[in-house]
Amino acid sequence: MNYNHPAKNSSTIGIRLMCAIVFLVFTSAWVACFQADMLAAAQHVFSNGLTSYNRVLAPVVIVGSLQLLQLVVYSLVHLRKRSHALTYFPSMLVLGMLTDLSGDFDTGMALGDWWWAFPLAIVVWIPVAWLAYSLQEAEPDREPCGLFSLAMLCNMVVMLLMILFVVLLGNTNAVFHYRLKAEACLLEHDYEGALKAGEKSLESDANLQMVRMYALARQSQLGERLFCYPIVAGSNAMLPTAGESRTTLLPADSIYRYFGARPANAMPPARYLKAIARRDSTASRKVGDYELCGLLIDKQLDQFVRLLPAYYPVSDEQQMDRLPRHYREALVLYTHQRKNPLLVYHNAVMDEDFANLQELERKYADRMERMGKVEEQYRGTYWYYYEYCRCH
Repeated sequence: MNYNHPAKNSSTIGIRLMCAIVFLVFTSAWVACFQADMLAAAQHVFSNGLTSYNRVLAPVVIVGSLQLLQLVVYSLVHLRKRSHALTYFPSMLVLGMLTDLSGDFDTGMALGDWWWAFPLAIVVWIPVAWLAYSLQEAEPDREPCGLFSLAMLCNMVVMLLMILFVVLLGNTNAVFHYRLKAEACLLEHDYEGALKAGEKSLESDANLQMVRMYALARQSQLGERLFCYPIVAGSNAMLPTAGESRTTLLPADSIYRYFGARPANAMPPARYLKAIARRDSTASRKVGDYELCGLLIDKQLDQFVRLLPAYYPVSDEQQMDRLPRHYREALVLYTHQRKNPLLVYHNAVMDEDFANLQELERKYADRMERMGKVEEQYRGTYWYYYEYCRCH
């Protein structure tokens, strides 16, 4: 066979160039943008933290290696014209495998189903490539291969199908990617950047919730902004001490150093925080904010009111007006709910706002409709969380 027929080679340059452009654009965006945080986390985990992911060099190496693999495949099978895109299948398969990592991949390195799926896919591809090569020998040498030719269309369809294949294989769990982005920001001490990761999304999980709480605590904003984010897990997930939440990139010791002590064994966060408070009679407010917010998450208003004076002055309303927003919201709710409250708090603006909330609720008998209307105006307040949100 003459693989170097000049007419054949020159007629397929446009197809080869277009396939290469599509491949390079997609893989560069997929690796450098959509999957960058996950690849960084994977390298961190699989190297036991000994190496770090270079977000500039690593995509170049990955994309370049995949393109080189395609060139090797092309030199072996020499598929041209309508079937040239098939030479990119092994590269796309490797890319799909690289980004097909589950949300708990950091608990152990495993190939999953790839140990048999990868060789099976190659075994299936080989006869398809052989058949395509056999068919192309019957094609006329002068078949049009321009931008709008049938040959070009066939290749673009195959490239699109392989791109969809990679996207479907890759980990596209939004919450998982939000958390990895947030953890990457925390490693750079970019606390606001961590909070911006997925801030407009209504999806969350226990791990992301814990990471956000830590970012808020580092900015002394825990009692001010916590319920502006979805709360989906109870107080046992607000620290990694009980094993109900965990981090991937951010070492747990970074969180423990913030409190000044590492737990000797697994324990609920509330117990861990109380131990720190007992060790230091003048426990800092950062411990107090976690304790208080944990009680609010669990909707323990009475315990919250009893603990609040241990960390914040509440002797008069002027001092109480300086409390973090969610604490004041909780006190307004508590004052209106209890016949004999231990602590009474009134604020003209907040009382009126709470009265408007109650009036809005009375307008709608159906709970789902009422919830939707209240969410429009009061989402992000402790009042909305207390009445309409449930933790797992």
